Amino acid sequence: MLQEGFDKGWIDVYENEGKRSGAYSWGAYGTHPYVLLNHKDNLNSMFTLAHEMGHALHSYYSDESNEYRDAQYTIFLAEVASTLNEALLMDYLLDKSKDPKEKMYLLTYYADQFRTTVFRQTMFAEFEKIVHAKAESGESLTPEALSAIYYDLNVKYYGTDMVVDKDIAMEWARIPHFYTSFYVYKYATGFSAATSFAKQILSEGQPAVDRYLGFLKSGGSDYSINILKKAGVDMSTPAPIEQALSVFESLIEQMEQLTEK
Repeated sequence: MLQEGFDKGWIDVYENEGKRSGAYSWGAYGTHPYVLLNHKDNLNSMFTLAHEMGHALHSYYSDESNEYRDAQYTIFLAEVASTLNEALLMDYLLDKSKDPKEKMYLLTYYADQFRTTVFRQTMFAEFEKIVHAKAESGESLTPEALSAIYYDLNVKYYGTDMVVDKDIAMEWARIPHFYTSFYVYKYATGFSAATSFAKQILSEGQPAVDRYLGFLKSGGSDYSINILKKAGVDMSTPAPIEQALSVFESLIEQMEQLTEK
């Protein structure tokens, strides 16, 4: 199906007048999805293409396997297929790379995905939780108060060894996800679930692939937590998060080994 997407016009790769920036997968029930992106022949665009085609194939299989009412998957599941593709692509590239500088670049790229998708989004979620709790208790939310909360969380999450620029205190004001309550944590859970799937696929082979394809075909036919559990990822336990962090630990160890050579 991925090859069919490449061959049959699912993907709009060219810049055009009036076309939005960024990358998106979108469609309607009963048709294949469309992917809109501005492709360049570089590593970042390759990962973007893998990511968006993960969304597209998730939608394709969900639509094909379910009636309309059960076809749409939740945001909790939405980032799993896209980031699984990226995890498998990264594993392939690291396995094939023989150049230490190239390998270090790939390891840094992957580690930064963990930082931005698991670590930073969890910090965002804690900021949101604190702010909503203050609103519910009747406290007023001023820009000064929000900035102080946000700055303190940056210090807490990044630690005293990092220089936390004072201007970071205002970053909350430019993050649109905060206007959609409790969206951000789903990036961290989705990335962790995808990393768990990737580890299972790479270690078990076809049985894990079959479970994963079952996940892609489930759409919104059950509660999200149950769909993942049936596919082999139980997000009601710490295990998927711990698996993801063990992958992160492995990346850091590989980077340290390369710097010692």
